[in-house]
Amino acid sequence: MRVGIARERRTGERRVAATPDTVRQLAGLGLEVLIEHGAGEASGHSDASYEQAGATVVDPLGLGDLDVLLHVRPLEPETPARLRRGAVTIGLGSPSTELPTVRALRDAGVTAFALELVPRISRAQSMDALTSQALVAGYRCVLEAAMRLPRFFPLYMTAAGTIPPAKVLVLGAGVAGLQAIGTAKRLGARVSANDVRAASADEVKSLGGTFIHLDLDAADAGGGYAKELGADRAARQRALLAPHVADSDVLITTAAIPGRPAPLLVTADMVRAMRPGSVVVDLAAESGGNVEGSVAGSDVVVPTADGGTITLVGMKDAASTMPADASRLYAKNVANLLALMTHDGSVEPDFGDVVVLDACLTHDGEVRHPATAEALDTEGAR
Repeated sequence: MRVGIARERRTGERRVAATPDTVRQLAGLGLEVLIEHGAGEASGHSDASYEQAGATVVDPLGLGDLDVLLHVRPLEPETPARLRRGAVTIGLGSPSTELPTVRALRDAGVTAFALELVPRISRAQSMDALTSQALVAGYRCVLEAAMRLPRFFPLYMTAAGTIPPAKVLVLGAGVAGLQAIGTAKRLGARVSANDVRAASADEVKSLGGTFIHLDLDAADAGGGYAKELGADRAARQRALLAPHVADSDVLITTAAIPGRPAPLLVTADMVRAMRPGSVVVDLAAESGGNVEGSVAGSDVVVPTADGGTITLVGMKDAASTMPADASRLYAKNVANLLALMTHDGSVEPDFGDVVVLDACLTHDGEVRHPATAEALDTEGAR
């Protein structure tokens, strides 16, 4: 069976859905691998390296000849119609925000697997792209902050005096937040963090951070996610966080709720209360932002009352800023999911397997993910 990897065409996307290492893995399963010319160039993989791994480089990639298409970003709405009926796709789907593509996948009879839907169970950890890419994003957030902060992160004791460590506050202690905590600690900062989930305190402490306990009940949604807060509780949370934000040199926000806009954790007034020269990095800027006023892909200069400024960084394509290692991890997630569905050189999804079942977005002309199917029905009823 033919597996194809197309060159990503969305602006800012530098990752690739297969590396030479995963090409070898797929070829070992008895699959024929085709990769579009230049697909791995931005992540450091030449066409020659793919050929040496056993792939065939083509230009262009004929989608209609493929049995499986591997991709990074959600497909464009016009792409499914170019695939043969019954073809399989594996990649990020963003089903809550890409309904036109979901509809096109359904109508084209494509069996699509969205990596966001892979269940968070032990057996599926090697296929969990949200986790692997969040690790990259959390690391990158700290680097972005460190490059903009007009002072050191670590403590320095010199003959000319002592320089205290920077104070870093991380809001949201999921995978990205924990990676941000660990990276900031390795750079020598004094790190504190908060999250609405009960298990987060021990995780933060295990990385050397100080957990900020607020006088609020935990808000776990299961599966490692936080649940959306009511308006009154969210306002109370912001009020309790305000003094901690004001006392920070760097604020990094990473809170996200799958399928919903990012929760507002920090208001513009809270930002303006920070010390001049402080830096705020909002990882959730692309999904609405945790920080009021953040703009995805831009630095916003926020004036303070005393004439200083604060830099508000809206992250965009965070994982793609480190395409080599992001692709290494992502491609392995994709290959492991495909391997689960491959038997004797043939890709045959077993919907009796909970990983395959939960990750399936569309199959045989139907939307198999209940929440997405409901969203499509609601949109069609308008």
